[in-house]
Order: sequence, then C-alpha cells, then structure tokens
Amino acid sequence: MDMDDNQNLIHSLDVDKDRNQLNLKLGGGIILAAILLGVLSGYIVTKITIKRSSPTSIVKTTKGTVIKQTAGKKDKSTFKDHAQGLLKEGGIDGEGSFHLERPGGESQNVYLTSSTIDLSKYIGEKVIVWGQTFQAKKAGWLMDVGYIEIVK
Repeated sequence: MDMDDNQNLIHSLDVDKDRNQLNLKLGGGIILAAILLGVLSGYIVTKITIKRSSPTSIVKTTKGTVIKQTAGKKDKSTFKDHAQGLLKEGGIDGEGSFHLERPGGESQNVYLTSSTIDLSKYIGEKVIVWGQTFQAKKAGWLMDVGYIEIVK
C-alpha cells in the first residue's frame, strides 16, 4: 500500500455535531415528557379532589333523615362535635358569623364559623354540621364547621 491509499481510507467524522443533535433531541423529549406528566397528574388530582368534595345525591340515612347535599370533609376524628338546626346568618358579640336555631330558644343556638366551607350558601336550610368546639366568651356553643349536610 502506498501513501495515497491510506489517505483515502482516513476521513474526518463530525462526532461533535452528531452528539449535539442527539443531546438536543433527547433534551426536548425529556422536557415534553415532563410537561405531559405534569398535565396528567394535575388532571388526576383535580378529579380526585372534585370527587371528594362534590355534593352527594339525595340519600336516606338509617335514622330516616334525607340528605340533599353535603360539603366539606367528613373526618369524624377531627370533627367530633355535631349539631342540627336551621342555619341563620349572624353571630353573637363578635363570636361566629352564623348560628343554628334549635328547639328550646336562643339559649340553645350553636354559633358557627368555618375556615373550609362557605356557610352563606346554606342560609335558611335545615342542616347537620360537624366541627370542633371552641371556648367562647359570649356564645354558649361556638363551633368551627368542617362538614355540613343539608337535610330535607
């Protein structure tokens, strides 16, 4: 073999150019996959959240009470206290924003606040509320509501 034959066999490769194109395609694929996974996980979380907090259809309980709608989180380990009555607007001397009217007069009212449920949507409804009782200065019973059932 002479020198001219060797020169024809050796030629340069653009390895860096091919490697950069491969890295660009791989990086773009990873970014696209991350975006798709983010959208998919957001969709799943939204569906789970809506399912847990959406109103129930009319259900008849074992006590004969017909439940028209619910709201909040039914966690009886956190919300141990419950009361039933007609939901009205207004607290007592700055304690509570709403109250339940119950048989027996004003002394039987339960004054309510809620950091999780918009109780104003249920004014005038007969409800059962679950929550946590707090010490009050004026109200006989002050409760932070975490779960509500609107009954028929």
